[in-house]
Amino acid sequence: MIIERAYAHIDADSYEEERWPWSVPCVRGLLADGLRFTAPVTFLVGENGSGKSTLVEALAEGFGLDPYGGSHDWQYASHRPKSALGERIRFDAAPRGRRMLGSWSARKGFFLRAETALDALHREGFAPHSVSHGEGFLAAFRGKFLQPGLYVMDEPEAALSFTSCLELLGHMNELVKNGGQVICATHSPLLTALPGAEIVEVGEHGMRRAEWGELALVDHWRRYLADPRSYLRHVLE
Repeated sequence: MIIERAYAHIDADSYEEERWPWSVPCVRGLLADGLRFTAPVTFLVGENGSGKSTLVEALAEGFGLDPYGGSHDWQYASHRPKSALGERIRFDAAPRGRRMLGSWSARKGFFLRAETALDALHREGFAPHSVSHGEGFLAAFRGKFLQPGLYVMDEPEAALSFTSCLELLGHMNELVKNGGQVICATHSPLLTALPGAEIVEVGEHGMRRAEWGELALVDHWRRYLADPRSYLRHVLE
């Protein structure tokens, strides 16, 4: 692992709690208690609007990755300033990550976000426009997710088929064997089933750790696949 804890400090008098991003429960939880990482792969799950994408973007920014997406070699290629939360993120290093966090040039990693992935991959030397969106993602996994570093992903399953999601899990598994660490925001019950991964559920409660079988998204998919009509009648009738 590279990092053991992420946190952010801000004076109570310097921000308004009712304004974004400070109004987001998981952000308030980060300010109050930080977020500990106890496994090489951490999944953040939650409904749309729960703040998981805000959180992973800030974590990527805090590590020096471009919020637009890409590797540490291309930080801030988008010319976007850091977010209010991202510029305040700090980390406690795991033993293996002390050198990396102690030296900006030693940091390695990648931020992959669904909505900007094609442009980011093009900057990285891939040719995503000549292949499908999903193939572009897989090219990044095969070519960039190799060495020790911090790899942050925001809903990578958006472009992937079932089979490709399984390939992604294989890449994650190999990556952590090689000393990498993964933080991934997702809606996928397939990805979150990775053995040994930690799951943090984000919502109105803030953040809490959860088991795969307890997740609402897993329960909903089970019920839907068992009886689609019981769900569809509420939206089609």
